[in-house]
Amino acid sequence: MIPLAMPNLKGNEKKYLDNCIDTTYVSSVGEYVTRFESMVAEATGSVDAVATSSGTTGIHAALTVVGVDYGDLVIIPTFTFIATANAVRHCGADSWLMDISKEDWCLDPKLVKYEIKERCEKRDGELYEKSTGKRVAAIMPVYTLGNIPDMGAFREIADEYGLPLIVDAACAIGATYGGCDFGKLADLSVLSFNGNKTVTCGGGGAVVGCNKELLQHVRHLTTTARVYPDYDFDEVGFNYRMTNIQAAVGVAQMERLEEFVHIKRKVRSYYEEKLKDMEEEGKISFFRTTDGASCWFSGIVLSEGKTIDDVKAFCQTMKKADIEVRPFWKPVHLQKPYLDCPRSKVDVSEHLWQRIITLPCSTNLTNSELEQVISMVKSILS
Repeated sequence: MIPLAMPNLKGNEKKYLDNCIDTTYVSSVGEYVTRFESMVAEATGSVDAVATSSGTTGIHAALTVVGVDYGDLVIIPTFTFIATANAVRHCGADSWLMDISKEDWCLDPKLVKYEIKERCEKRDGELYEKSTGKRVAAIMPVYTLGNIPDMGAFREIADEYGLPLIVDAACAIGATYGGCDFGKLADLSVLSFNGNKTVTCGGGGAVVGCNKELLQHVRHLTTTARVYPDYDFDEVGFNYRMTNIQAAVGVAQMERLEEFVHIKRKVRSYYEEKLKDMEEEGKISFFRTTDGASCWFSGIVLSEGKTIDDVKAFCQTMKKADIEVRPFWKPVHLQKPYLDCPRSKVDVSEHLWQRIITLPCSTNLTNSELEQVISMVKSILS
């Protein structure tokens, strides 16, 4: 089986893991946690990074420190992995689900501005959505597939309405915006290092940014809000720490970040080059890519009129040929826990998600395997 996305563990992972065992530093204290945080901060152009147990817990902590609370609303795209909405709900808040732009598959800033103007009002310096009466507490774009949208537009909206700007940057490690790293673009950004990410720790996440005060609060909150050296705690904290074992794998992975991102981009370009004739015939289109995108996943979009049933049939045929491909995210507004969330029009998301197929894109994928995938895709489409 040619897998969809598997970790590339051919660096120093085993060496560093052995060191953890030899030194007995396997929990949340150890040199690799510190090293990993330093490497992630540097790679994202941030003043610091706080390693967490997952991307979801990182988002929960980030939203908490900027004041998202019970009964609030957080603006997010409906076209995202459900963890984005779950983290909002963990705060006791609800997601205000909005559509994406056709250009980058990310939250549409023009739509966000329109919805706020049409549906919100200011009360005592706070922004409220009129139909629900709930306070709008933050805006949280998602860097879909490692694409970075017009963050200047989001910053303008956030500043105009006094809203924190948090980013779910789960799969964006290695992405740039205007040639620069993305750490300065939001108040806080959150990465994931799950097993299928470009860089993995087996699990885990990190909160990054350039606001030292916010990052210090995230660190305090995610380490049980303990006031050292005694067992004193000054707020309700979380045990969201990354272990030294996870960080050891992460350090070895980060040592190869540039190589991994280069391969991801190369795989995306290879598919587009080899399947260009299928695009010209109108049978497929390709994933949207912004300048500097990390190209976490690659794949195709079936032609207009195709549905999720066509995608599933395609996946089954590929599976019979020992090639793993999958559909992509079902939008949040169609998920059972979030059916009642307020939302904008979601035409782009509803039209798009049913036709997406992700193709194998591991960083250790061979040319022979790539050719097998391409040959089978062409066979099915023909």
